[in-house]
Amino acid sequence: MNPVEFFHSSPKMECPECGQVVEDQAESYMMECERCLAEKVE
Repeated sequence: MNPVEFFHSSPKMECPECGQVVEDQAESYMMECERCLAEKVE
């Protein structure tokens, strides 16, 4: 299995704070969704 197939077949990430499905961001290691990240900053 090549790396692209691996990442396409892996399960979707869920935000540990609210359970919303998080869009994979290759350059980011954050686990939270955008909404929960925004709430933490405020």
